[in-house]
Amino acid sequence: MSQQAVNTIEQRFSELHKKTSPEVWNSADELIKVSQQLEEEDIYLARRVMQRVRILQPKRPKIKAELKRLSDLVALHAKQTQISSSTEKNTTTEPTKTTKTTKTAKPNSVNVFSKKLSDNPNIKSWTKPWVLLLLVPFILFAFYQLVWAAPRFESRAQLIIQQPDGMATMDPSMALLSGLGVGGNSTADSEIAKAYIHSEDMLNYLQTHNNIKEHYQNGGDVFSRLSSDASIEDLLKYYVDHTTVEIDEASGVIKILAQGFTPEFANNLTKTIVNRAEWYINSIGHQLAEAQLKFIRLEHAKVEQRLRDAQKSTLAFQQKNNLLDPEAEGLALQQITYGLEGQIASKSAQLKGLQLTMTNKAPQVVMLQAELDALKTQLEQERSRLSAQQGINDSNTKNGEAAVSEVLAQYSDLKIELELALKGYTSSEVSLDKARIEAYRQLKYLVVVESATLAQDNKYPNSLYNILLFAVLQLMLFGIGKIVLATAKELR
Repeated sequence: MSQQAVNTIEQRFSELHKKTSPEVWNSADELIKVSQQLEEEDIYLARRVMQRVRILQPKRPKIKAELKRLSDLVALHAKQTQISSSTEKNTTTEPTKTTKTTKTAKPNSVNVFSKKLSDNPNIKSWTKPWVLLLLVPFILFAFYQLVWAAPRFESRAQLIIQQPDGMATMDPSMALLSGLGVGGNSTADSEIAKAYIHSEDMLNYLQTHNNIKEHYQNGGDVFSRLSSDASIEDLLKYYVDHTTVEIDEASGVIKILAQGFTPEFANNLTKTIVNRAEWYINSIGHQLAEAQLKFIRLEHAKVEQRLRDAQKSTLAFQQKNNLLDPEAEGLALQQITYGLEGQIASKSAQLKGLQLTMTNKAPQVVMLQAELDALKTQLEQERSRLSAQQGINDSNTKNGEAAVSEVLAQYSDLKIELELALKGYTSSEVSLDKARIEAYRQLKYLVVVESATLAQDNKYPNSLYNILLFAVLQLMLFGIGKIVLATAKELR
């Protein structure tokens, strides 16, 4: 811009200063309004006013951007003015000069055209960074999603784990004893089934029966198929990514979604998963029940053997001592002893009465004395049978015969052992019944709610969703990059 034009702008700026009140001239907000009003009439003066605003508030937001915009408008206006003046100048030249110019315009027109072509904003826009960062990757990704990406089909199956209803076939007291009325943790069972479906054991079974590795390596496109040198860990990860297991916490329904590059393979894969999961759930229930029952049965067998040993010992003791009930035998001996003592007391009283009136050699006194001696001898024998030790040789006891007190003591020990064994056997029977009930409770069955479906249309890739998501991510990253660059320029 020439010095004369600058002086003219400053002159108009000074005149505006004189016409404007000090309140407006010293207010940045008011000057911005003045600049906006002058933008259509005098772009140069509007830019000069905006420079005044920048001086008043250099840290005002967006002031630099607004000033740059006005500068671009000034440059554009100056360029248009220059083009229009050159056009008018060319139209006023002489005819001879015009003809001469026409003769030499051919080579220059090529240069002018190439210059215009290079200055064309449409041509320059293709080389801008945003085109390389946004448009080219977007076109490549859209081409892959719409043309190149291999379709993947999905088969669906729904399962639920159920337990038998033991309340319907059980006595209420036994149901309370076993706690059968309390519901089980179905969510945990569903999580166990999900973990097994995504386990390496299931992968090995599927590899044996469906050869999923070959299908995943040969199907699909170069980006979606499994690599040819994939390890077992890579195959497991690929299998888990393409097999979804969803659990509805409210109903406990397990939904299996298996993907394949053909609908037939996806259907067969889902069927195999369902059959294997059903076998696994049933097997773990039976294994737990059999293990618990086996332990309880072994313990019950021990208690039963103890009872039988106690019964045999009691029977052998009874046969050895020729006694059916030693306690009754001891009670009978006690009654005999008490009877003999009563008779002795009675005979002693009679003897004393006779001795008061008769001599000791009188027949009645001698006879009564003999009876009294016999009763005392018999009493001693009966008492010896009750309390004498084993092996005592007596005229009225057998050699090696145990005393009744010792027999009763041994029989009491055997009887206590028999009672304890009987009580233990009764408790073991109850425990065994309860274990059977618990084993019945632990049995679980995998019920198929929906069989494996055969897809007609591919569900993946979801091209429209993927393209829109890719575009949104691109714009987000590009915007973040622009902000970072602008911040870096601002801090310089």
